[in-house]
Amino acid sequence: MSTYRVAQVDTAGGPLRIVEREVPRPGPRHVRIAVEACGICHSDAAFVNALLPGVRFPVVPGHENAGRIEELGDGAADMGWQVGDRVAVGWFGGSCGHCTRCRQGDFIVCDTLKVPGWAYDGGFAESMIAPVDALARIPEALSATDAGPMACAGVTVFNGMRRSSAQPGDLVAVLGLGGLGHLGVQYAVAMGFETVGIARGADKADFAKQLGAHHYIDSTADTPVAEALQSLGGAKVVVATASNSDAITAAFDGLAPRGELVVIGADAQPLGINPNQLLMSARVIRGHPSGTAQDVQDTMAFSALHGIRPMTEVVPLEQVDEAYQKMLSGRARFRMVLTNR
Repeated sequence: MSTYRVAQVDTAGGPLRIVEREVPRPGPRHVRIAVEACGICHSDAAFVNALLPGVRFPVVPGHENAGRIEELGDGAADMGWQVGDRVAVGWFGGSCGHCTRCRQGDFIVCDTLKVPGWAYDGGFAESMIAPVDALARIPEALSATDAGPMACAGVTVFNGMRRSSAQPGDLVAVLGLGGLGHLGVQYAVAMGFETVGIARGADKADFAKQLGAHHYIDSTADTPVAEALQSLGGAKVVVATASNSDAITAAFDGLAPRGELVVIGADAQPLGINPNQLLMSARVIRGHPSGTAQDVQDTMAFSALHGIRPMTEVVPLEQVDEAYQKMLSGRARFRMVLTNR
């Protein structure tokens, strides 16, 4: 019997531990992927701790996956996939194809969106099974450890910006310079925006400039963030990658008239924004979820073209629990990535 290793959580809030399982066979329109790298996302904690409905234990998290197809299920070859193809699977792990949203072509808000680590075993493993509609082709210019984080962190900020109202030359602010924000600044610059990085502390200024930001705002300074943005002319778009409702609220009045707040960072606390702040300047607040497999593919192609890469700390699968805890503690500055290579 052929086996492979997975890192699973047996009970809500429990530790990640390595176990051996029998190698699965892919079903129709599915493939088995030899996982080469998998990013650790803060959203994985929602599955580990059963904070979302329908989580079933044991859980194998992981929705920033990159690897190679090692076996095809029936019909996968007819859809253009071959053994050996390099693929990524992100937050978008497949859709039902028949709900109203899917019939309208808006697959990322499918009624029964299949997120790896929630709907099926994710990539904290040596192998995983995924449906073909979840697969994004990885360009040769990207390593697996770079491609994995692009499938969630990367596509979320890339898509949030390209689907915003900003045009080249507009002032765009990225709130937070962590796992999402450090990519967001790079994307904003490459898209031709006058880019503002916003984070806590004057010591982040040099880092923001290294990423390409034209301006930096220290959110702990005496000048409020909104006032600092208005001194630059007001932002057309603020992309909020920080998972902090107070910080998002503090930036809102830095928007220009008809400006847009794109919320990416998740926080259960409400925003402190009142209707008058929206009405008087015709501002917009928009939540933005990840992106489809095609969006992931677009993100990777754009990243390869512009030399954009995530900043990662790569560790072997055996160190999964330590890496996960480091991510939770905030000691991981950017993306922790597991590897089987």
